[in-house]
Amino acid sequence: MKRVFLFSDGSSLGNPGPGGYCAILRYKDTEKVISGGEPHTTNNRMELRAVIEGLKALKEPCIVEIYSDSNYVVQAINQWLAGWVRKNFKNVKNPDLWKEFVEVAKPHRIKAIWVKGHAGHEENERCDKIAKQMAQMQKA
Repeated sequence: MKRVFLFSDGSSLGNPGPGGYCAILRYKDTEKVISGGEPHTTNNRMELRAVIEGLKALKEPCIVEIYSDSNYVVQAINQWLAGWVRKNFKNVKNPDLWKEFVEVAKPHRIKAIWVKGHAGHEENERCDKIAKQMAQMQKA
């Protein structure tokens, strides 16, 4: 299996408000940037949307290391998700996105790694900048 790095970030201007997301996929020397936005959303939804869209762009099963500055996303993937699935996402926020994540994650071996936001992590800073640009575009 190929080892792929997925760097992600989400942003919303207001919570809820216009939002944007960005994922950078890296395999060896190849990089792909995926971004988008929604007119009315939350920061957590955009953080998760970035990961989902990054995973959707993979064309074959991979070992995926997800780097995110979102404790919500990292802890959910690494710790909470199995329990949420068992209870069918009862009382879980954003169940639609978490169900989508479960589906797009199935073919992959995934590990999520937390990185401190706004601390000079190159890919996180790039994702943050693009996610904010995408959120700004939703205001128009």
